[in-house]
Amino acid sequence: MQSQDVAKRPAASSGTVIDVEQAEAALVEHYPRLVRLAYLVLPPSLGRNRRVLTAHALTQRALPRGRASGDASVIPAQQNGGGRDGDPGYAFVRLQVVRSALEAGLPLKRRAWPKRSQLPPLLPHVWGLRLFPRSGGADELALDQRLSALSGPARAAYVLRGLEKLPDPQLRKVLAAAGVADPAAALTEAAGVEARDALLASPEFDPCSLHARPTDLMRRRQHLRAALAAAAALTVCGALLGLPGDGWGPDGAAAPSYAQNPAAEAALNPARLERVAPAAWESSARTDFSVWPARGDLVEDSGLLRRALAVWARPGESVQVSATPGTPSGAPPGPPQLLYAGTVDQARVVLLYDGLRIARYAEPKDGTSGAALDFARVDGARGAEASAVVLSRADGNVRYLTAPWVKKAAERDLLKPNTGTMDLTLSADGSTSPLAGPPQTGACTSWNVLQVDDGSGTRLLSDLGELIPAHLTVGRPAAPREATGAANLRGWAPFACSLASVRSQGVRSVNAWQFAQQALPDASGSATWVCTRADTWRGGGTRVLAQFRTPGGTYGAVAAKAENSPACGSRDPHVLAGVLWKSGAGSWYLLAAGTKDTASVAASGGVRGSAQGPLLAVRTKQGAQAQLKGTLEDGRGISGLR
Repeated sequence: MQSQDVAKRPAASSGTVIDVEQAEAALVEHYPRLVRLAYLVLPPSLGRNRRVLTAHALTQRALPRGRASGDASVIPAQQNGGGRDGDPGYAFVRLQVVRSALEAGLPLKRRAWPKRSQLPPLLPHVWGLRLFPRSGGADELALDQRLSALSGPARAAYVLRGLEKLPDPQLRKVLAAAGVADPAAALTEAAGVEARDALLASPEFDPCSLHARPTDLMRRRQHLRAALAAAAALTVCGALLGLPGDGWGPDGAAAPSYAQNPAAEAALNPARLERVAPAAWESSARTDFSVWPARGDLVEDSGLLRRALAVWARPGESVQVSATPGTPSGAPPGPPQLLYAGTVDQARVVLLYDGLRIARYAEPKDGTSGAALDFARVDGARGAEASAVVLSRADGNVRYLTAPWVKKAAERDLLKPNTGTMDLTLSADGSTSPLAGPPQTGACTSWNVLQVDDGSGTRLLSDLGELIPAHLTVGRPAAPREATGAANLRGWAPFACSLASVRSQGVRSVNAWQFAQQALPDASGSATWVCTRADTWRGGGTRVLAQFRTPGGTYGAVAAKAENSPACGSRDPHVLAGVLWKSGAGSWYLLAAGTKDTASVAASGGVRGSAQGPLLAVRTKQGAQAQLKGTLEDGRGISGLR
């Protein structure tokens, strides 16, 4: 609901004259940014599919109508700034996008005739599909909910401030030019929401990178049935007369659209679900999800299982669907394996496995409204990676379903390695009592993980906002070890909070490797260099952090990072990183370290120096910029992480 009015468009009496070519060039160059801006300002009540299409439509209609100066549109003078704002064409189309997005959120009853922006867009349009951006994590969902509670002008103020980095004086002028009656009130309301500028650029709010789902297939069939029946005879006759000898169309031997398919029908039949015998895992050489038995108090509830399979195949608009990056969310190719069906807290939960993915369907105990469907990729999972699946999250707590070979489960705070563990109750069906999850926002004062014991050893698993917790290990990338034992736990503790940077990224495992120790120039002790590498289920998207910890430091500091890099991995276990460090006497140094087989390290740019061996310490000044190069003992060069 809008709490502030959008006034009529003010007349622009002076400014820069823009022709259509200039505006078009700006729109094409910055199209993804403008569409994101429109999507964020539009009211969430439109629904994700209509918001996507409307955002594209409003952006594409932002050009001025005329091509000559007589038909030019006028830009408010305050738009002339640096960067993108230095381009009057971009400033014009941005203003048009904001204005039309605000108008789209006005109630229809305010005008006898609705404006074009208030109606569903005619173009662009995709028949038979619903489009929506990729689902984000808990932080993105929380921000979207906060933005939905704001008025349209306040939402525009928040987005322009966070995405466009406009200062408040210029922001007031832009809002006024867009037709906002009280820009100051909009800024005040927007200030009540915590600034999360990085989240505004996340895939959750990118209407140019989309997922697709079918619309209501049964309704479409009903609407088309009469037309198809009337056209059937003409279509058949035309096909017979027009097609060459063998009579095959462009789809070859494929069956007609919407034809019944035995495999697809079997995948939706709860009676055909794969159910593994309870003791099968005891005699199997496999330690993956394929040997998990079906457990839970609702495994015989055919109605619940039928709903779960149907929603998996065709989720409705009200179903909240999420998937880890790189995970397909289409229907199962055949009857999946039932892992669990039971009552968890205030919900009914079903876990299914199709060899590539685990799907979790959850619905409230008192109905199906608010159902959710989550996917996680688990191909190749075995041992620790197949030891637990998230059953539910509620009130900051997490409840897991453990593998049948798990003997004990416990909760451990990774930041406090000396405090021991708190045992968790394992029910007869393998589900744990709830444990506190890692912090979602605010200060990182604890990082609780799940510790499981399968009889042959203990493993640490960390919830990163997905169905499958990440497996934590330590040691050299070629031979990582379990992150348990007193020394390994103490080694992980300073770097536990860095796990938040890989939340909701489809992470399979995270390894922490101490690759160097370096004596500090002021003789205050030795600093530790640790590389944490997060590998994903899809292979790509790896995240590498080189972290630096001074003696007695509570937390490690991120010195360098990389994405999709082989550094610190089993294929290329080398890394070189540097950091500016201030001694106790107030002197600044560039400190750099590589793996032990680094023959020499050199710095160039704002800092110059070199050293034989894997360590470098060069005196410098605050804010200096340097490039690092190293040479390995085999003669190969290595660059510093950035």
